[in-house]
Amino acid sequence: MTITAAVSESPGARFVLQEVELAEIQPHEVLVEIAAVGICHTDLMGRDGTLPTPLPAVLGHEGAGVVERVGSAVTGVSPGDHVALSFNSCGDCSGCLTGHPYHCQDFFARNFSATRPDGTTALSRDGEQLHSHFFGQSSFATRALASERSVVRIPDDVPFEVAAPLGCGVRTGAGAVMSVLRPPAGASLAVFGTGGVGMSAVMAGHAVGCATIIAVDLNPKRLELARELGATHVVDGGQEDAVEAIRRITGPGVEFALEMSGSTRALRQAVDSTAPGGVCGVVGAPPFGTEVALDVNLLIALGRTVRGIVGGDSVPGVLFPRLISLWRSGRFPFDRLIQTFDFDQINEAAESAERGDVIKPVLLMR
Repeated sequence: MTITAAVSESPGARFVLQEVELAEIQPHEVLVEIAAVGICHTDLMGRDGTLPTPLPAVLGHEGAGVVERVGSAVTGVSPGDHVALSFNSCGDCSGCLTGHPYHCQDFFARNFSATRPDGTTALSRDGEQLHSHFFGQSSFATRALASERSVVRIPDDVPFEVAAPLGCGVRTGAGAVMSVLRPPAGASLAVFGTGGVGMSAVMAGHAVGCATIIAVDLNPKRLELARELGATHVVDGGQEDAVEAIRRITGPGVEFALEMSGSTRALRQAVDSTAPGGVCGVVGAPPFGTEVALDVNLLIALGRTVRGIVGGDSVPGVLFPRLISLWRSGRFPFDRLIQTFDFDQINEAAESAERGDVIKPVLLMR
């Protein structure tokens, strides 16, 4: 089958729309006609060569669309179903079996190696193999052969451009709050970085009843939007010391903090902003090998916890319906983060995100 895909040829190169060949479906795969796909920071890291993903490849891991065909072993979805696509996992290891598929022992291979688990690829161009199955989907394309465990059925009336960002960015931010930190009603939360992931955490904090939600960023426009979406306080980290500002607001510090930007400076501030017994979740991803300095004695003396969070440590099939219900009720208006672009505007959309002009660009395929 011939499809149109955005090919990432080499590190740092622009996306190029090309006709490529899609292989035959395998037993545990689902053929999805992609209607919309979000652009995530992780896609841009893959494009730029800062992830262990081989190129040339077709990236994209926030796809949404309609099931066309299913493999012989697929039982969870059927042709005609509307679906959103997320990450891949093996389903058999201890992480998967205990409800933590983001701790899958084969996570990196199944999501970053851009091949099927057997090492084959589903894409080719003029006889040359292209890497596929990025996050089990490679949805920067008009059709994707997605791994069965990457596919989540969604209600038919949810717009695809709304469903697509659930695949990574929105779920990651919301899951960090709802599935990992689980702040009780009335708790205090600081969110460092208000991109799509951080804004989703702000909205999730508001939805679960946090009384104090402090958004920290360098972009005044994003801080203004964060306040509209549930932040009770905002801090411009370029104008004042974030730790001092948070302590001024809360006294001892916040009970929960999330670092969403990938900045080591912001991570140190996020940890230092927590109160005794506080928890800091680390979500923002800097380049591999990045290290950060923390005051060990303050960690010990104040009983602070610092923990990594990948993908919101959530089960998509459980969290997606919850977020959709909150969105329908108006309590989680993540559609306000979205700006749509035509598929052939993919480079313009990526550049807008990198400049900070757009929080969540979503490509429309038709």
